[in-house]
Amino acid sequence: MARFRLSAIAAAWTAALTTVLACPGAVANGATPLKPAGPHDKVLRTFLSTGETALDPATASDLATLALLENLFDPLLRYAYLARPVKLQPNTLRDMPKLDKDGVTYTFHLRSGVYFTPDPVFKGKRREVTAEDYVYSFKRLYDPALKSPWLFLFDGKLAGDAALKQQFDINTAIPGLQAIDRYTLRIRLNQPDPNFLFYLAVPATSVVAREAAQAYGAQLGNHPIGTGPFMLGEWQRSDKITLLANPGFRDTVFHAGPDTPPETRGYAAKLEGKRLPLVQRIEVKVMEEYQSRVLGFLNGEFDYIEQVPESMRELVLTDHPTPTLKPELARRGIELSPFPVLQTYYMWMNMDDPVIGGYGKDKIALRRAIALSYNGPEDIALLKKGLALPAQSPLPPNVRGYDPAYRSPVAYDPALARALLDQFGYKAGKDGFRTLPNGRPLLLTMHSDATTVGRLRDELWRKNLQAVGLRVRFKSDKKTEIIKASRLGKVMMYETNWTADFPDGDNYYQLLYGPNSGRANYARFNLPAYNQRYEQARSMDDTPARRALYRDMNQLIHAYTPWVVLTHPISADLRQPWLKNYKRHPVEQTSWRYVDIDVAERNRAAKR
Repeated sequence: MARFRLSAIAAAWTAALTTVLACPGAVANGATPLKPAGPHDKVLRTFLSTGETALDPATASDLATLALLENLFDPLLRYAYLARPVKLQPNTLRDMPKLDKDGVTYTFHLRSGVYFTPDPVFKGKRREVTAEDYVYSFKRLYDPALKSPWLFLFDGKLAGDAALKQQFDINTAIPGLQAIDRYTLRIRLNQPDPNFLFYLAVPATSVVAREAAQAYGAQLGNHPIGTGPFMLGEWQRSDKITLLANPGFRDTVFHAGPDTPPETRGYAAKLEGKRLPLVQRIEVKVMEEYQSRVLGFLNGEFDYIEQVPESMRELVLTDHPTPTLKPELARRGIELSPFPVLQTYYMWMNMDDPVIGGYGKDKIALRRAIALSYNGPEDIALLKKGLALPAQSPLPPNVRGYDPAYRSPVAYDPALARALLDQFGYKAGKDGFRTLPNGRPLLLTMHSDATTVGRLRDELWRKNLQAVGLRVRFKSDKKTEIIKASRLGKVMMYETNWTADFPDGDNYYQLLYGPNSGRANYARFNLPAYNQRYEQARSMDDTPARRALYRDMNQLIHAYTPWVVLTHPISADLRQPWLKNYKRHPVEQTSWRYVDIDVAERNRAAKR
């Protein structure tokens, strides 16, 4: 049996290499389209809400690209699909890592037989992953040329990593990263970090091949050579991406384990003992327009939709106080699953901007007035259709460190906003709009997404700000372009959201840590009092002492107002009846390796 399985895998691997990746550049650019899927093929059809960026784990940070990376590349650990609360499990490891008595030294034993997908850089040989590959991949995050937004995961935490920051050289050996032998990796930290293993489950810490990075250089993201359950088949940028089941993917059989809660045991029973992945290919469309997503789902073009857009909920939901699927959709077998997302919507303001930034009292007053003008109840009722919670701090519920008793001192109060602006010299002119304290015109510029919901948000912000005498103009662009400009400090203010990379408060509070300016800290907030508390908190577990530091940090955020915290969404997720095993995970972006397609049921639905 083992001999037959290996020969079958080898044959499939050779076929994939010949027909799909013989000309990887052409395939990636869509010049050599794949054959259409057959009527009996198991094909998952889904979409991304924004265009993808380069498929390089070290540089990508947008959700669309992370969803793809999660399936193309492999970190050491990943989350157990059905365990709640979330739990880590080995991915490319034989077993969970061992922590020495010193509390800072981890030992990892890699599985043998983990291979990169074929590429000409390997000169026709199968390339196995080794411990040295992970050492190389982690060091890449320090490369200043990459400007990795994920450096915060390791920065200052790995023993000896100052040598990588002083004068970067990928060949510099540090005591914090050591390949002991081919399959043994040792990582030593400067101090205990209770979140460290979470970092090793994010796509940014996935393994990449040194040969590929050296051969393709800055173009590595155009040649995704990973080890995951899927590999790239066809890539028409910001339009269509097709992933194919990786025929060389290591033998991975699903086992639920003892941490499966009662409500997911039905999923576990159907998955138990099955070899992953279950579908043969994934066809991904980029759908930036909300209407196209929902109508595409209702027409059966997509197998599921997560977070039905606010502006489109009337098409699928009734007006009940709680989300309820329309009866005609329920009769089609479509299922609704409300899901509390580990996500925070916020509007950040650039602390380096000459108009809105700075730490002087007049600048603080302007930002505070903007925060006071935000009509949260109207946002939740009209835009979110009731499917959101008002945010009191950066942390959403169910994230470690969340304090359900904490209440923001800043609430919707336009009268107080106007009084604050008056007090600090922002005078109202004859047209009703305010000037700067020096008498010059005051104009706010807010970037926004070029989408229907983006325009609706613009109108809410325009109404809120005009009510306190602030003039604002909106500059629409694709989200990926706005993020690029934000990292360069060229955006004044922008409403966005953050979804947990790992389920701990550190993942949110690092967004305002001074040294992360130019990376994930788009507000470029750099306050010593905040930085000191963050540095204390990040080495602590979820304890009362750390929660006290978090309360202090919340107060500093509200005092200086680099952010206006807005809402925590409750996602309305829909799935088609032929999609099996779909269960949204609180942290991971996708469930693609676990889902199955009932082809017969899909074909019957298509004929109706």
